[in-house]
Amino acid sequence: MSKFYEWLTKIGSLNFDNKSVLVIGGSDLVNQYLLALSKLNVKDITVIAETGKKINEFCKEIGAKLYTGGFEENLAKMNKMDLVIVAPPLPLTISATKLALEKGQTNILIEKPGSIYPNELLSLSEKAKSQTVKVAYNRLVYPNFHKLKELVEKEGGITSSRFTFTERVSKINFEKDEPEVYRRWGISNSLHVITMAIELIGMPHEIYPYQYRSLDWHKVGSIFVGTGISEKKIPFSYHADWGSGGRWGVEVNTRENSYQLIPLEEIYSSKKDTGTWNKIPFESAFPDIKQGIAEEIAIMLNPDDNKKSMLPSLETAAEYVKLGEKIFGYTQNV
Repeated sequence: MSKFYEWLTKIGSLNFDNKSVLVIGGSDLVNQYLLALSKLNVKDITVIAETGKKINEFCKEIGAKLYTGGFEENLAKMNKMDLVIVAPPLPLTISATKLALEKGQTNILIEKPGSIYPNELLSLSEKAKSQTVKVAYNRLVYPNFHKLKELVEKEGGITSSRFTFTERVSKINFEKDEPEVYRRWGISNSLHVITMAIELIGMPHEIYPYQYRSLDWHKVGSIFVGTGISEKKIPFSYHADWGSGGRWGVEVNTRENSYQLIPLEEIYSSKKDTGTWNKIPFESAFPDIKQGIAEEIAIMLNPDDNKKSMLPSLETAAEYVKLGEKIFGYTQNV
């Protein structure tokens, strides 16, 4: 049975008011981190941003200290914190994390995927042998995700799975990041849902990926289909068509029920031989904010290292990226 679902639903009762947290970055996502920190009653919050334009008002509202000018200028000024959250633009994540390690920080959460290149994650891992660095795949700590784990374990485990990661291309802001982020968009973005499926069924033992067509900004393909067998001997298939409609989703089957995470924040079940889908209730400590963010922070501030196993290590994150390279057909030149 899942060891963590009940704990995740009770993080609102934990005491973090004596903890110190540093956040690096100034995006809308950083506002989500700040909101979660305030929900968890963390009092000592410091933010380092380039300009701070998007977060300045909320920093004032919750009493967070804001340093502008970027992490290279300001990290050396910081005391050792109980947690450092690294969430700058993706291409700066590795360099910001390396500098935080060099300046003596020992408990670090870096925004997913950490890097779009596996070797960068593995190199960072070599520099963090005595420190804790986890990658913030917040969907892996959704309360409903761990509720699902609990349900399928009670029914003898997963027998098969399928997942989809169609992107809403018209919603992508191509001005936000560097071109390389979009060239590897499957890792930059779609990997978020792929990792949910993989955490349920295990890494592929065999995988047969296919890529079709292309987009001007994503030459390797726009349609991705594949099948395989996981290390847990669970057959799976996947599908994504970035030129059509659809959404992210994960479906797993047991001998008794089929379960869907569609949307990813919910659970639906269909009992064998019925064809009817029913919504399954579950608890969440903070249902009014972006799911998984407060949970990640609570995990990283908790002294129990076993809880940290819910979040991937740098080595595991590198394996995710390698899998993304296979699914999307990325080579060293892409």
